[in-house]
Amino acid sequence: MAALVRPRDGRMIGGVCAALAQRFGTSAGTMRVIFVVSCLLPGPQFLLYLALWLLLPQERPSSASTAW
Repeated sequence: MAALVRPRDGRMIGGVCAALAQRFGTSAGTMRVIFVVSCLLPGPQFLLYLALWLLLPQERPSSASTAW
């Protein structure tokens, strides 16, 4: 499994769904649909999203993108 970090590419708001999709080997679109459907159920989905946004580290830039 991949490390749980927010990617720099493929994210819409905070990159949480893209990070979870990478971690579990699914597409980011599928993970976003799962999140939206889960928001129809009672529970703290938005708070969990915000917490993951704050707690997950951002992906480090690759050495090729930082080279001059």
